[in-house]
Amino acid sequence: MKRILRVGFWVCTAIAVLVVVRRLMALGTGEGATSRAPELANLDASFASHMALTLAHIIPALLFVLIVPVVMFGRGRLANVLERVLYPLGMIVGVTAYAMSAFAVGGWVERAAVLTFNTWFLWCLARAWRLAGSGDVELQRRWLLRGIATLLGIATTRPVMGMFFATSRLTHWQPAQFFGYAFWIGFSINVVLIEVYVRRRVHAFAA
Repeated sequence: MKRILRVGFWVCTAIAVLVVVRRLMALGTGEGATSRAPELANLDASFASHMALTLAHIIPALLFVLIVPVVMFGRGRLANVLERVLYPLGMIVGVTAYAMSAFAVGGWVERAAVLTFNTWFLWCLARAWRLAGSGDVELQRRWLLRGIATLLGIATTRPVMGMFFATSRLTHWQPAQFFGYAFWIGFSINVVLIEVYVRRRVHAFAA
């Protein structure tokens, strides 16, 4: 399972980076306004309507995602320094996510998902931060893993959204109708999988 999760981690990381880069390009060049798909053009226009908040959310999120591999797989002083940077970045991402939920494309279904999983992300991050100086490295690592996996849930929502987009000719669903469900599905996958892994790891240490 560890190998599967590692592959999933890198896939989610790549998706997250590409999503942010694409969003920055759309905001910076107006590329989204000329999108062939009207649904995508409408989404780009929605994010552009609150550009400052969008940037305040996605730039720290990008930095967070880029730092995570060094923190998780690196060793030495650099990994330790970047781990300390990870916590305030995560806090900014979490706080701005609450603010972004006011403009949720999927309405209250999406908003409820953001409030649920974002609160869980911040709670995990807070627990990891409090345990950072306790000497219990294993417990601190578990909570950090939970937080990171939860944040990367936003990347897992993208393939789910892709499936909804691909079947929209049959279902006639618009983004406003399926975005919320995509959020619930994507984030739930990450939260459940990392929890299964963490609990297996706990049992392995106890054995």
